[in-house]
Amino acid sequence: MSLDVSPALLEQAERGDVDEAAFVDCVRTSLPYAWEMISSLVAQLKVDGGEFADNQTPPPDEQARGQLLRALASDAIRGALQRHFGVRLAFQNCHRVAVFPLDSSSDERLSRFTSIRGQLLNQSPTLRDC
Repeated sequence: MSLDVSPALLEQAERGDVDEAAFVDCVRTSLPYAWEMISSLVAQLKVDGGEFADNQTPPPDEQARGQLLRALASDAIRGALQRHFGVRLAFQNCHRVAVFPLDSSSDERLSRFTSIRGQLLNQSPTLRDC
């Protein structure tokens, strides 16, 4: 299971309308490694500025890796995180998470990061288990 959904949040979903802040809180508590990774990158981007901030350190274990995969492979989770933090998220190799500003100042850099070429250049034999 990807998320630890409370009965109250599940009841909201069954009724039709879901409070996005409650959903984001569910993601925060269910996927703490992914949440911390993304929130620290957002803070880094705000402090350092620049076109983007990224993580290049593999997760410490499979549980952490799984959290990143669940957070970034789900359109609903990824979209909610992007709206919550006010960034665009990009992802490579099961651990390289990057955050980009919403404005168009980093569009070219985001395109390079998410390109086929960018993916190929980010390969490493040490990441084969990714």
